[in-house]
Amino acid sequence: MIGAGAAGMLAAGFAARAGARVLLLEKMKTSGRKLAITGKGRCNLTNTAGIEDFLARFGRNGRFLRQALQDFGPEALRDFFTGLGLETVVERGGRVFPAGGRAPDVVKILRSWLRREKVEVRLANRVHGFEIRNSRIAGVETGNGTLPAGAVILACGGASYPATGSDGDGFRLAADLGHRIIPPRPALVPLIVKNPLSPNPAGLNLRNVGIELLVNRKKVRRLLGELTFNEDGLGGPTILTLSGRAVDALEQHDEVAIRIDLKPALDEQELDRRLQKDLRQRGREEIASILRGLLPRELVPCALIACRIDRRQPGCEITAAERRRLRHWLKNLTFEITASRPLAEAIITAGGVSLKEVNPRTMASRLVDNLFFAGEILDLQADTGGYNLQAAFATGKLAGQSAATFIKS
Repeated sequence: MIGAGAAGMLAAGFAARAGARVLLLEKMKTSGRKLAITGKGRCNLTNTAGIEDFLARFGRNGRFLRQALQDFGPEALRDFFTGLGLETVVERGGRVFPAGGRAPDVVKILRSWLRREKVEVRLANRVHGFEIRNSRIAGVETGNGTLPAGAVILACGGASYPATGSDGDGFRLAADLGHRIIPPRPALVPLIVKNPLSPNPAGLNLRNVGIELLVNRKKVRRLLGELTFNEDGLGGPTILTLSGRAVDALEQHDEVAIRIDLKPALDEQELDRRLQKDLRQRGREEIASILRGLLPRELVPCALIACRIDRRQPGCEITAAERRRLRHWLKNLTFEITASRPLAEAIITAGGVSLKEVNPRTMASRLVDNLFFAGEILDLQADTGGYNLQAAFATGKLAGQSAATFIKS
């Protein structure tokens, strides 16, 4: 077993529970480092979405997960953690968290579980390669010598947050064994804009705004939710969800933009009537003061600069043309996207081991008889909301049980 993250720990524990003798190798000095910081330190374990919705969150590759999720879906995962003494709670959007709200608690309880299942864990033990005999892995080459192996599970993660151990090592190991690697790229990552607002409202978080991803000026997807302004661009849950498609489009040299509807509850006509009413009833006030009824304080000067309106101008003096510009800005605040933050800052990695070369019923390699995969090393990535971590747990369990069965056969 290579990699002591979410997928690797589940794989190791379930392989041991199925009767296999398990050695779990981790190159870092501690296990579960990335798991301990996931979900902003709260650990979004899974989501209560039904299986069809769950699979849809992974796009065209979602069907690969059907077997794993049918065997170990969100409800089964919650029961598993409850059995280990970790209660969970459901929050907005069906997101499931540990009741205590602490990701380190999840890591701690999984470490205890591995000890009870008699899994041997060796930390600070990097894998350099494999000894191959008769198209099978006969040994795992480490800095401390070559270890014999009846079966190997690669659960090394992706290439995001390299300080936690996910530095792309698994891709190299899989490629050395003949597997095709879909080029790794950032997913669930903030986006960089060409035209930031002035003054920059960095740190401002908005809720219940409409977000559209435009590729070559065509709407690709629309979401309603939270958005955060960063120093160089946009972040927050909606942007993270749209970022994978945006990154792919940028790699194809497509024109990419994000359009924000700051008032999604009002259509153009309703918003215009609201503006006219406010300007009429508060006509003697400065426009900057009037707009505080429609916008957060940080966005008021941005709107006035963009719409070329003097902040001291009384509401009663706002012209029809100025009102139209303001209305359009509120409904169509658009940013040209030039890049994403680097892969090292992404929550997950898109790309990885080609799913065509992995059996979805067992997580076994189709190229090497006794090789199995689990977790982020696979070419699977989904929206934010607990989906990716559930996939890691589910593929880990399936890989562990399948590897144990292989060894005993």
